[in-house]
Amino acid sequence: MAIKKYSKSKLIYQEEVKKQRSIKNSISHDAKRFQKELADRLLKLVTSGFGLVAALAWNELIKEIISQYVEPIFGGGSGLISLFIYAFAVTFLAVMITYQLSKIVKDQGKED
Repeated sequence: MAIKKYSKSKLIYQEEVKKQRSIKNSISHDAKRFQKELADRLLKLVTSGFGLVAALAWNELIKEIISQYVEPIFGGGSGLISLFIYAFAVTFLAVMITYQLSKIVKDQGKED
């Protein structure tokens, strides 16, 4: 009788150990996945922040170029023309950069 009780206790113990290992593995897997997602999101956030800073720098540069080179040609009342040229320049840069980056990403996708 004592042997059956001992082996039954041992089986219960082994099952509990298996359950705990399974829980540990699940938690470990979830923690690794969380770390990866956190790193991915932080990378995107930091990249977006630097992108905004770069965009603001380009914004100031384009404004300065227009004020130094376009406004003297068209005179003091060139506000609308200056804004049009500014909008065109920014749109052109955005389209060209987006197009080039899309090509790079597409080419990298083919290599993988």
